[in-house]
Amino acid sequence: MATAAYDDVWRWLEAGWSDLRRRPSTSLGYGLFVTALSYAVVACLLLIDAVYLLLPLAAGFMFGGPLLAVGLYEISRRGGERPSLAAALGAVRRAPLQLAYMGLMLALFALAWIRIATLLFALFFGADAPPLAELFESLFLTVRGTVFLAVGTAIGAALAFVAYAISAVSLPMIVDREVDAITAVIASVSAVRDNFLIMTLWAWIIAALTAVGVATLFFGLIVVFPLLGHATWHCYRTVIGERSAA
Repeated sequence: MATAAYDDVWRWLEAGWSDLRRRPSTSLGYGLFVTALSYAVVACLLLIDAVYLLLPLAAGFMFGGPLLAVGLYEISRRGGERPSLAAALGAVRRAPLQLAYMGLMLALFALAWIRIATLLFALFFGADAPPLAELFESLFLTVRGTVFLAVGTAIGAALAFVAYAISAVSLPMIVDREVDAITAVIASVSAVRDNFLIMTLWAWIIAALTAVGVATLFFGLIVVFPLLGHATWHCYRTVIGERSAA
């Protein structure tokens, strides 16, 4: 286990940007997929008249994002190579069972958050959700909405940080080394604990850039998602150590 410095955070972003520029078609293809997936989720919410779940689901992106970025870790792992999209996605075949375990853990966090958010919404607004035209006013321009957002944000942040601690570097580690999910989770939690302030700063940067991507009607995710995926690989290499042989 290694110790990170504050300057490393910006170095991770710089290295992530270099990886994105080295293989833009594959990396940006990931971003396009995530953007398309986001629009599909919004369309489903509109279809079932559950648009009030949009904010919780946007926040819940933090739970599933690390798993979606597995192929980006593989691109960065290969260093100077320029792997195809198929080769990048092949990273899943390196440890499918362990990645599935990680996916299950993160899915449980996401489901818990959606359930909590739904209960909070019902507690503050009752069984009838405000119509779409009044949703913004109900959430941001009323005392009830402000308190709801404050409570929901606090609970969501706590859940998100726990999920972040177990996945911060565990998924890149599984892609890189022959380790089981539990070992990778323990290593990730230890890395966050041993570099608490720096890894907390990194978590804030991830959240802030993701928020920018969502706020731009998801178009920003085309660049933000691959940038953060590649940068996460370099975070892993710093706090865990050099990668194993390819």
